[in-house]
Amino acid sequence: MTWTTTVAALAFVGLAGCTTVDVAEYRAEKPPLDLAQYFNGSIDGWGMFQDRSGKVVKRFHVRIDAKWQGNTGTLDEHFTYSDGEKQNRVWTLTKDGNRYRGTAADVVGTAEGSTEGNALHWRYVLALPVDGKVWNVDMDDWMYLVDEGTLLNRTTMSKFGFRVGDVTLSFRKR
Repeated sequence: MTWTTTVAALAFVGLAGCTTVDVAEYRAEKPPLDLAQYFNGSIDGWGMFQDRSGKVVKRFHVRIDAKWQGNTGTLDEHFTYSDGEKQNRVWTLTKDGNRYRGTAADVVGTAEGSTEGNALHWRYVLALPVDGKVWNVDMDDWMYLVDEGTLLNRTTMSKFGFRVGDVTLSFRKR
């Protein structure tokens, strides 16, 4: 085995050995997070994107107009970024017990996840425009209900298994 092959094999084993916290770890945490209850009505969010070095690249405000009919929810997100850019994303969510599935125009396939206690963990692939090209970026998304009106969100973004950045958000119900 050559030196290059050995280094590549060790890197693969190191990446494969990375684990994530199981959402079940939060089962006893209060208050319980029910997305259909929290994301119903108007919600404001403030956030930032940090690149892999930790540098804040963009800050933003998001206004979400959300409504549910039965087990199907619509989250109409309106983003305004620190550089003046505006963006809109409309999520369609389906609730099945504590499991959620979601779709949006710039989400590749379906987002899937579940809640336990005060936490949601879900994953999806986002088609992200970067310098005139579109990158399909893996989103590892966690939300934590702090109190009835406050929700914190942290998302790790990766490409080919390598972290490219993080999104941090704070939501507050109106």
